Amino acid sequence: MAAAPEASPDQSAQVTAQPAAQAASPAWGGDPNTLGLSCFILGVVALGLTLVGVVPATAGGAPLAIILAATSTGLFITVIWAAALGQSAVAGVYGIFAGFWLSYGVLVLGLDHNWFGPGTTAAAVSTVELFLITWLIVVVMLMLASLRLPLAFTAVFALIAVAVILVLISYEQASAGLAKAGGYFVLASAVVGIYLFFNSLSVATGGNALPLGKPVLGG
Repeated sequence: MAAAPEASPDQSAQVTAQPAAQAASPAWGGDPNTLGLSCFILGVVALGLTLVGVVPATAGGAPLAIILAATSTGLFITVIWAAALGQSAVAGVYGIFAGFWLSYGVLVLGLDHNWFGPGTTAAAVSTVELFLITWLIVVVMLMLASLRLPLAFTAVFALIAVAVILVLISYEQASAGLAKAGGYFVLASAVVGIYLFFNSLSVATGGNALPLGKPVLGG
């Protein structure tokens, strides 16, 4: 019987390196939206219910347990997951919202503990207005940047933008009614987020994608 040909040193190195490379590569996969949307919905519902008056006005920190421990943490995990898959747009959007929720938690804690200056009503209102104006600019930026995406994504950003505007005006005019109206728009964005979550979970479990609407641009 003829002897089997011996492998060259180069071939042996390649054969040895392939399993090592396969073992070292992380097994990233799936859809980060299944986690990101659910965590986003948690925070939005908690904040919306707070704004519409489910908890007393003096309990502004009521949603922080959810927002800081669940929403912010879950969104940062989603950012890592999406970035590992090379989904830069998804990672960017969830990273921005993770920053929003974390900064919201710092805002509420800071107001409660007078971190931002003398504990006067004027100082508190100015601090909140600065927070809202800054994030309104970012949310409008996201809304405009999403015009080539399915309409449902743009709708989420638009509803959040309207909510931020109403809450901002409510602080300027000391209007509890406008703050409550902003809360309802926040909850409406949660409804659209739930629909988007159903779409992601349907696809992830082998089902059909749900209709998300034609993009405003390029539809």
